[in-house]
Amino acid sequence: MKITHIGGPTAVLNLGGLTFLIDPAFDEPREYQLPGRVMKKLTGPAIQAAELGPVDVVLVSHDQHKDNLDDAGRALLAGIPTVLSTPDAATRISGVRGLANWESVDLPRPDGGVITVTGVPALHGPEGAEEVLGVVTGFVLRGDGLPTVYVSGDNASLGLVKEIADRFAPIDVAVLFAGAARTTLLDGANLTLTSADAVEAARLLDAAVVVPVHTEGWAHFTEGPDQFAAAFAEAGLSDRVKLLDHGVATDLD
Repeated sequence: MKITHIGGPTAVLNLGGLTFLIDPAFDEPREYQLPGRVMKKLTGPAIQAAELGPVDVVLVSHDQHKDNLDDAGRALLAGIPTVLSTPDAATRISGVRGLANWESVDLPRPDGGVITVTGVPALHGPEGAEEVLGVVTGFVLRGDGLPTVYVSGDNASLGLVKEIADRFAPIDVAVLFAGAARTTLLDGANLTLTSADAVEAARLLDAAVVVPVHTEGWAHFTEGPDQFAAAFAEAGLSDRVKLLDHGVATDLD
């Protein structure tokens, strides 16, 4: 499999002959005025949307926030054969298929097999965060002869990671949304994994390779890739971390 980090949480995953686009955000740097706060994008995408080539599946952890689905990313969805997200997103965006927690869908592979995508629980902050920030999902991708991949989405709950690990561990590749995102709406509580949380998540998942995303490019991310790498080094797990150069397709063996 290959993965290309475009910026923020946005990445392209090539697996089993299918191309997955994760949380498409392709706007240039700008500020978004939202109820009660401003979201500020600091850097543009490493690859423009028009340069992506064919995309088979889009995985949207949630549609409520611009760092996970912005205006340019939303414009892409109508042209993608399969878009998977939360059941709530399916009520707001035409053509989206919502996956409830633990619900699965089989996607045909070019070689005749399938990739099974399972929606898995995520919590975008502390207990009660859903009432403020909405419902979020993660995804697990599996297929015969393929690595098992966990895409965390904007999850801050290690308890939910444990539930996912109980069902799917060991995980071959964990794409972890980290960055310790914060907002004034929840008094500065972490809305995504901290770097220390990511270490514990990797242990719970027995993850062979850990790919951090959602650590740079936006003002509300408070821990960058250097802190992520340092936390894994301190834990003696540096060999598991794969830091990606933006815009570069990287093989994950």
